[in-house]
Amino acid sequence: MSYIKELGKKSKKAAEDLLNQTSAVKDAALLAIADAIYAERDSIKEVNKIDLDNAAENNMTKALIDRLTLTDARIDGMCDGIKEIVGMRDPVGIIKEGSVRPNGMQIQKVTVPIGVIGIIFESRPNVTVDAAALCLKAGSAVILRGGKEAVNSNRKLTSIMRNAVAKAGLSEDVISFVDDTSRETAAEMMKLNDYIDLLIPRGGASLINAVVQNATVPVIQTGVGNCHIYVDSDADLQMAVNIIENAKTKRPSVCNAVETIIIHEKVAAEFLPLLKTRLDKYLVQFRGCKKTIDILGGNIPLATEEDYTVEFLDLIVAVVIVDEYKDAVSHIRKYSSGHSEAIITNNYNTSNMFIKQVDSAAVYVNASTYFSDGAQFGYGAEIGISTQKLHARGPMGLNDLTSYKYVIQGKGQVR
Repeated sequence: MSYIKELGKKSKKAAEDLLNQTSAVKDAALLAIADAIYAERDSIKEVNKIDLDNAAENNMTKALIDRLTLTDARIDGMCDGIKEIVGMRDPVGIIKEGSVRPNGMQIQKVTVPIGVIGIIFESRPNVTVDAAALCLKAGSAVILRGGKEAVNSNRKLTSIMRNAVAKAGLSEDVISFVDDTSRETAAEMMKLNDYIDLLIPRGGASLINAVVQNATVPVIQTGVGNCHIYVDSDADLQMAVNIIENAKTKRPSVCNAVETIIIHEKVAAEFLPLLKTRLDKYLVQFRGCKKTIDILGGNIPLATEEDYTVEFLDLIVAVVIVDEYKDAVSHIRKYSSGHSEAIITNNYNTSNMFIKQVDSAAVYVNASTYFSDGAQFGYGAEIGISTQKLHARGPMGLNDLTSYKYVIQGKGQVR
């Protein structure tokens, strides 16, 4: 049996054992993980430095290195996220709906664990912990396959978590780590239908597309965030500057950062200089349409078709000026990845049209796209942000990591 199949076999057995565990046991294991990570923070940072040094040698971008870095604040955030998950309602065993049929049969729709969940992800070690904690709370075993750039950090974090759950009385195989980062192992994992019930990719467009196109295991598509903010003719311009500053510069390497600014031509001449002055403090690079260059000057490069399509994940923003509101919606429909879009306007009717006409997982009125996050929505840590429509959409929390079954109680009824 191959290495990856052996992991799958152990995970399936662990998932079956997990069905018999109470919420209290799962929560105790999660608290043990949080305490162990907190206690091991110094050794975690030491190992993470190996990955960071390798990243620097390989000339990784600052944005990707930021994703890879584990600071004290981020380690605290991981631990706090686990504790928040502990405080949440167990998503397993909830009766979603029920009825009594004319023949007396009682029918209930009850939430159940998915089973074994595979996560394939890139360069963010915090995903290792978030994913493991969420899956455990939702009653599923997890197989984690991170990218080679974070392999040392991921190996360390997984080892800590496996030891912690074992001490809490669970099988260490409720959390597994794919130590082999080769493409061949990833490809085999995508086709492990006998052992993996759901596969969730988290990373850039190339990773997600590879999983979607090659997996035979059911996949939830997540993550690619070509997000837009439209500044309407009736916008509060100061509010718009503040929101874009937050959405672009707070953490440009994440999928909920804004990538394209769309501006109504009636306010462009006044608004663009305000925006550029603010974003210049962060050295944000502008790429704009011809009208943008006319307003800001020739130092701004002309935006290409690719600039409106790509997820920069960096301090770069594309700008387009439109003649009418409908042109803004058309631009979003053409280029959006279906993640998060925002409108800045004081016009109630325009905002309502935007909500109805823009078909993305999260649609904002007068707020930053940076809020597209499971914790910000009150779901605790998230497993990812789904950009598809089936099973789950938007920030995926605990409830999205369950399925359901029908339980029918009878007294001898026959058909």
